[in-house]
Amino acid sequence: MINRIRELRQQKGWSQADLATHLSVSRQTINALERGRYAPSLPLAFSIARLFGETIENIFRPEEE
Repeated sequence: MINRIRELRQQKGWSQADLATHLSVSRQTINALERGRYAPSLPLAFSIARLFGETIENIFRPEEE
């Protein structure tokens, strides 16, 4: 899964730890999300979208086949 989390986080001037605090997850989870090594649960995806004021579709998309 490809996502824009790093881009959106950097636009806010937040570190991975800052974003993790906002989402009540670990910094390691944010790192794994940004690297595409972890697909978020649906509740987490909604929380991320809500935090950045974006739709899920504008943040996450499947990898091209």
